Amino acid sequence: MACFTINGRDPEGPVLILAHGAGAPADSPFMTELAGVLGERGITTVRFEFPYMTKRRSDGKKRPPDRQPVLLKAFEEVIERTAAEPSLANRPLLIGGKSMGGRMASLLAAESSAKSRFRGVLCFGYPFHPPGKPDRWRTGHFSEFQCPVLIVQGTRDPFGKRPEVEAELADSRAPELAWLEGGDHDFKPLARQPEGQLDLLQRAATLAASFILEVTR
Repeated sequence: MACFTINGRDPEGPVLILAHGAGAPADSPFMTELAGVLGERGITTVRFEFPYMTKRRSDGKKRPPDRQPVLLKAFEEVIERTAAEPSLANRPLLIGGKSMGGRMASLLAAESSAKSRFRGVLCFGYPFHPPGKPDRWRTGHFSEFQCPVLIVQGTRDPFGKRPEVEAELADSRAPELAWLEGGDHDFKPLARQPEGQLDLLQRAATLAASFILEVTR
């Protein structure tokens, strides 16, 4: 499996398996920066690549993501590998990811076994619906979450902006939501904002670290 990357300084702290999004690999600037900032906050991250991205890395050809069963199977294999790593075993385990990767983690969080397997789930830029298609919500499994879930979302993310997301989830058992003002799907703010993308990434990591501390204490 390509790009099984461990990043972190605390040899005893919590471990977060962090899956990439549909269009960028595990070592994209977003994923690398996020893992680095989380590491500074005592969170060890494990990054990996889904099969289609591994193939793209080997031959350079762009291809669509694998189908959901393949993605979930690959995620499960990484969970097993992480549990078998001597430096990672027996530590509090969380799963999560960017966009599509976060969605796959959320699906695993809705399985009946999740309560005993994961301390929590973190989604960075959740793809609530395809851009421009707010009638195709990907939230049907939210009511089945078996462990705490935090979604960190930019307020102007085309995959789910704040007003429509809050309206959609108002009458449901919603996960915890944290909003990054002005952020898009990659947490890039508006040009007129004083903050840059790194500032919002650091804010996302701080929110994630607080959530992880709460669910692992």
